[in-house]
Amino acid sequence: MAAVQQAARPGRLPELALTIVSVMIGLGAYALVHLGANGAMPENMASAAVIFAGAALGAHLLIRWAAPYADPVLFPAALALNGIGLGMIERIDIALGSTQGSSQAIFTLIGIALAVLTVMTIRDHRILRRYTYTSLVVGSVFLILPLIPGLGREIYGARIWIDVAGFSFQPAEAAKIFFAIFFAGYLVVNRDNLALAGPKVLGLRLPQLRHFAPLLLAWLVCIAVLIFQKDLGTSLLFFGLFVSMLYVATDRLSWIIIGGLLALGGGFVVFQLFPHVTARFNVWLNAMEPQVYDAPFGSYQVVQGNFGMASGGLFGTGLGQGYPSIVPQANSDFIIASIGEELGMAGVFAILALYLVLVIRGLRSAAYVRDGFGKLLAAGLSFMIALQVFVVVGGVTRLIPLTGLTLPLVALGGSSLVLNWIVIGLLLRISNAARRPNIPSADPIPSAWDDDGVAENPEAASEPTEADRADTEAMRMP
Repeated sequence: MAAVQQAARPGRLPELALTIVSVMIGLGAYALVHLGANGAMPENMASAAVIFAGAALGAHLLIRWAAPYADPVLFPAALALNGIGLGMIERIDIALGSTQGSSQAIFTLIGIALAVLTVMTIRDHRILRRYTYTSLVVGSVFLILPLIPGLGREIYGARIWIDVAGFSFQPAEAAKIFFAIFFAGYLVVNRDNLALAGPKVLGLRLPQLRHFAPLLLAWLVCIAVLIFQKDLGTSLLFFGLFVSMLYVATDRLSWIIIGGLLALGGGFVVFQLFPHVTARFNVWLNAMEPQVYDAPFGSYQVVQGNFGMASGGLFGTGLGQGYPSIVPQANSDFIIASIGEELGMAGVFAILALYLVLVIRGLRSAAYVRDGFGKLLAAGLSFMIALQVFVVVGGVTRLIPLTGLTLPLVALGGSSLVLNWIVIGLLLRISNAARRPNIPSADPIPSAWDDDGVAENPEAASEPTEADRADTEAMRMP
């Protein structure tokens, strides 16, 4: 019996309702910050409301026009995170007398516009597969830009910034998107080779030696980033991204174990050889020791952030009524500590829940999209968000050593904010393909075939049978 296709559910009204709620959350945070700190509403409240609400609703309409079946939760969740971040950055501005919140608001508008532009210009995500090796070259160029004399700039011991026309830019934020595209394109072609059984050692099935090279190369690149740029967070993010996508492509637990062992081994080596990494581990393990607390680039920041979160308790001191500005970099690296102080553990859990929604909806799109490249790209982008949140929050709470990454969509940083909005745009485009109903005359081709109907593995490819079509129909997005 032929499978019955369910009616499509574009999700226009749910996304509109959630977008309105997200706008209210952002504007509410902005108003409460001023009420708590100054006892009065901000003077530009009306204009801020018009601009923020107009940008959000305009983006919603354009997304629904360009990608009518896009996931209705992704954009509102990202907007809510961005709005909370803007409110907390404004709170730090009031305490310090700075105006960084204004520039962050401008970058928010730019980021939302670029996310919409991504959805509108990339009509089919599979076209990105044509640029697999181009993405590798471009990503590598971005990664090495901070090492160029006169262009790169070292801040707090890490050389991860460049100056362009008076503006600072973090190229690694762009590199991670290009590397995700490269990894997806490479793995969708080579996943069968990487999944082949190799020798068995201590009960662990290892890959064949010639297929082990990509993981070793990724490991060496991450070690090089760690050595030359002194950037523990970026190296950990890139390596984790590749290993997670490798596991999704091959479904082999051995890759996760091998990747973990390589990460531990590389971490031990650089801990022994490089003082800046040794200092990070020393802060992590001995933060309360007086000599570590008082040392230059010591544990003062970590300890003050922990004290701030502890003083927030369950529900926090209230927006505008804490002392988050005592912590260095309270609006960027340690913004989660600022949120923990003024919104409490409940506020931190709410932030993490929004990230969980983003990651789950991204992985849901990966599960239901009908091409291998889209599956890997959506999974990689989702894991990238999850890994970055884990690394940042884990570092602030001393679960792992501090890395210097910023919290996606929330922390201060124009390049991070804009590029993460582009990630949201890519996930929206892939989710549209995942949720779009099939046309009966154009059923998807089984997984042994690539996106264009050309067999990736000719020995495994065959014409789709009725069972193949039934299995594919059962996987469609409800």
